[in-house]
This record gives sequence, structure tokens and C-alpha cells, in this order.
Amino acid sequence: MQSWLIYSIGFSAQLLYFARSIIQWVISEKQKKVITPSIFWKLSLLGSIIMFVYGYFRHDFAIMLGQGLTYFIYIRNLHFQNEWKKLPGIIRIFLILFPLFVVIAYHNNNRIDIYHLFHPDNIATWLIVWGSVAQLIFTSRFIYQWFYTEKTKTSSLPKGFWILSLIGACMILVYAILRLDPVLFLGTVFSVFLYGRNLIILKNQHD
Repeated sequence: MQSWLIYSIGFSAQLLYFARSIIQWVISEKQKKVITPSIFWKLSLLGSIIMFVYGYFRHDFAIMLGQGLTYFIYIRNLHFQNEWKKLPGIIRIFLILFPLFVVIAYHNNNRIDIYHLFHPDNIATWLIVWGSVAQLIFTSRFIYQWFYTEKTKTSSLPKGFWILSLIGACMILVYAILRLDPVLFLGTVFSVFLYGRNLIILKNQHD
């Protein structure tokens, strides 16, 4: 596939992620407290679908790992906000089966090309490890948020979510620079500000 088309897929996903963050931030600024609108999770889910495909075409295990760990957490949050059941049944089935569909559909010679996911061309092993750790930290924010949500039975974005977001984003920014990946770079560099701003809003909210 042409590089420009692959990057277009990645930028589309990052635009959705950026849109979710902007919407969440603007609403929170107006309310003077951190708000989690349902559109945040809807855009997250749509962005994850596109980003998963981008990661595969880039042969980038770190990207796919991050998407695979958060995909169903987005769905779970939509469930807590009573938005999941509002979707048509056929769409819910498609969304649940989509990760499996991608693994099966994007194959090489009728078999899943696992080797290229773990051994991408021209990428040092230490950089793959750094990127994977960065994605794990970045992704752990949603795992933390998921446990918090299950405990409180309310879909929200607590302080720990934003701290992990900030740490993970800074690591991914370094990875994007070293990987020469404009999609990851542009998608992350603006988000660092938004994560920091939400921490400030939370601090003011509880003062």
C-alpha cells in the first residue's frame, strides 16, 4: 500500500482522538470540572478501529498493542453511559467482532503475518521495547479508568487517568520522533497540553 494512503489512515484516527480531547476539554472548561461526555467514548471507539488498521499496515506492534488493550474499555464506558444499547444490533455485533475480523482479513498468503508485527523492518529492538512500554503506560490509563468506573458505577476520568496520560504521551512523543512517525507525533504533541490542563482543572475543582 502507498505510504501516503497509510499515513492518511493514521491521520484520520488521530483527528478523531484530537476531536474527542478538544470536545472533552471545552466542556470541562465551561463546567469548571472534568466532564466525560459520551461523544468522547464514541470518537475513541471509531478512532481505535482506524488506528488498529494503521498499526497493522505500519507493521507496528506497539500501536496495535495499545489499541487492542483499550478497544473494549471504550465499549464498556458506552455501556455505563447507557449509549451502547442505543446502537443498532448489527453495528454492535460488528464492533465486537471487528478486532478478530482485522486479524483474519489482513493476512499474507492465507496466514496471519505475525513475524512482521514483532520484527518490523529497520527498527531497533530497544526502540520496539520503548514504544511498547510507552503504549502500555498510555493504555494503562484506560485500564485504571475502567477499574475506577466499575467501582463507582459511573463513567468518569479521574486524576490517575490524566497522570498516566501525561507520562505515556511524553514517552510516545519520544518514540514518534525516533520512529520518524508524523502521525504519532502530531497526534501526541497537542495532547500533552490537554492532559496537563485537565490536571489543573481537577486541582481547582477540589480546592
